[in-house]
Amino acid sequence: MLDSRYPGPESIHRYELPNGIIVLVYENFASQSVIVEGLVRAGALAEAPEMAGLASFTASLLMRGTEKRSFAQIYEDLEAVGAELGFSGGRHTAGFAGQSLVEDLDLVLDLIAQSLCYPTFPVEQVEQVRGQILTGLAMRADSTQRMASLKFYELLYAGHPYGRSSSGYPETITRISREDLVGFHGRFYGPRNMIVTIVGAIKAEEAVEKITAVLGNWENSNQEDLPLVPPAARPEQEQRLHHAIPDKSQTDIIMGLPGPLRSAPDYLDVSLMNTILGVFGMMGRIGQSVREEQGLAYYAYSRLNGGLGPSPWLASAGVAPDKVEQAVESIRAEINRIQTEPVDAEELADCQAYRTGSLPVSLETNSGLASILTDMELYDLGLDYLQRFPDLIRAITPERIQAAAQKYLSLTQMAIAIAGPA
Repeated sequence: MLDSRYPGPESIHRYELPNGIIVLVYENFASQSVIVEGLVRAGALAEAPEMAGLASFTASLLMRGTEKRSFAQIYEDLEAVGAELGFSGGRHTAGFAGQSLVEDLDLVLDLIAQSLCYPTFPVEQVEQVRGQILTGLAMRADSTQRMASLKFYELLYAGHPYGRSSSGYPETITRISREDLVGFHGRFYGPRNMIVTIVGAIKAEEAVEKITAVLGNWENSNQEDLPLVPPAARPEQEQRLHHAIPDKSQTDIIMGLPGPLRSAPDYLDVSLMNTILGVFGMMGRIGQSVREEQGLAYYAYSRLNGGLGPSPWLASAGVAPDKVEQAVESIRAEINRIQTEPVDAEELADCQAYRTGSLPVSLETNSGLASILTDMELYDLGLDYLQRFPDLIRAITPERIQAAAQKYLSLTQMAIAIAGPA
C-alpha cells in the first residue's frame, strides 16, 4: 500500500523539454527558499587512462568564467544575495547544486545555464585550479584513509574504468591542457538526458518556465554518449596490497568486492543486509565487534555504493598498525555469520524501523528531498518510490537477507587494501 505521507506522482511534477532535459519540481512553501540540483552525463568514464581527472577538472572550471561574467563577477553576484552554487564531477555525471531565496532563483538559474553552456576556461583559472588539484593530490598521498581507498579501487578494478581515480594523478593533471578541457566540454556537455530538480517555494509551472527560458534552447549536436560501463568480476581469490606511508600512528583498511547495480531487483535486500552488518547503531555488527567489544579500531563500518555501474560493497576500519590482521579476521567473521546464520526477527525489525524511520528525516530539508528526487530519476525508480519504500523494506525477510549476503559477499574473493606504516 502506498504511503501517502510522502511525495509521489500527485505532488512530484515531471516534465521533459524538447531538447531532452528532464525537469522535476516539488512545491514547498514552508519557507521562501529554493534548491536547484541536477546533472549532465559528462563523467570520468569518458576519460582515457592518461587523462585521468579530466572530467573533474572540467567541472571545477565551469564557474571560473563564462561569456557573460568573470570569475570575480560570478561570486560577487552570489554573495550579494547570499546564494550558493557549485559544480562537481563524478564517474558517470557532472553535478550541480544551488540554493537561494525564491526571488533570487533567476540569478542562480542564469549562472547554472551560463556555466554549463558558455564556460570560457580562462588560462589563469585553469592554472589556479590545476594547482589546487595538485595540492589536494599531495594531501591524499599523506592520508592513510584516502590512500587505502585509492589502492582498494586500483586493486579491485584493475583494468576497469573504476580502477582509475576520478580525481586524477599528479602526472595526468599536469598533462591536461586547456584545449583538453574545452574539448571534453564540447564532446559531453549537452542537454540530452540532463536532469534538473527544483524544490521550494515556487509553483511547478513557473519553475519549468524559468528553466525553459535559460536552458530550453541549449543544443549540442556533437554531444556524445558516455561509454557503457563494463561489468566487474570479483577476484578469483583474495587480493591484498599494502601501501606504506611512514611515520603514521594509524593504519586504514578497506576490503570488499563489486556490488549490485542500483537497479538490481534485490538491491534493497543487499542494502538492508549492509545496514545490519555495518551501519545500524554503532556501525552495525562490524562496529560492535571490531570497535566496541574488541577495541581494535577507531572506526569500523561497511558501505554499499549502489549506482549506475558495479560500485563496491566494502568494509573499512582504522586501526593501530599491530591490529590489522585481527581486525580483518573479525570483519571476515561477521561476513561469515550473516551468510550462515539467519538474522533474528528482533534485529531485523530494529533495522527495518531504522530505515523506514530515517526516511522522513532525509526529506525534512529541500536539499535532501532534491537529492532523492534526482536519484529517483537517475535510477528510474518511479515517482511513487518514496511511497512504496516503507512496504518494500518491511517485506524483506531473514531468508532474503541471508540470500543477499551469500550472493554478494565472499570470505575469499575480496580485495584488501591497507595503508599505513610498513
